[in-house]
Amino acid sequence: MMSLTPEFVTSAANEKGFLHTDKPVIAVSGKSNVGKSSFINLLANRAKLARTSNTPGRTRLVNYFDFGPFVLADLPGYGFAQASKAERAKWGKLMERFFEKGAAHVFSLFDIRHAPTKEDLQMVRYLYYYAIPFTAVATKSDKIGKTRIKPRLTELAAELGIAPGNIVAVSAEDGRGRDEALARAEQAVKLFYDKDAD
Repeated sequence: MMSLTPEFVTSAANEKGFLHTDKPVIAVSGKSNVGKSSFINLLANRAKLARTSNTPGRTRLVNYFDFGPFVLADLPGYGFAQASKAERAKWGKLMERFFEKGAAHVFSLFDIRHAPTKEDLQMVRYLYYYAIPFTAVATKSDKIGKTRIKPRLTELAAELGIAPGNIVAVSAEDGRGRDEALARAEQAVKLFYDKDAD
């Protein structure tokens, strides 16, 4: 397992602020309040690296964290109902520009307790369409019974239209799924450098 020394680097409100780095960039996407900050803190094994909030729609910037072997980019949450149409369009444009710059991998987050939203399905279609490698991450797995996790992952994979092996259940409460998610990150880092070596 890779050795991590996570640190916050910078935030970007627009394309000009995007971080330029030689390291692979792994993005974290998901709807507002799905648990992106908690997931980042779980990966980092640090309680307060990314700020968590009970108020949806707090992350309106791309926040960058240096994890040593890779840079993690926390993307603004989508599907926040109280955001204005203009603001949602601005976020959408920001995301398009971000992905045009290239991401080595995306952790696409979904709440294990709920069926995917229209925006969730749109995100998965987007990742497939542009052939961006991703892992689906089912957050808040401590909120359902342990025996329900595996069947729910199978259901969620079917709802998202992805392979059952491409989904990981995580919990910021009990640490479930951290090693598996980090193994996916490690694989993405390896592929990034192998591709560069060709």
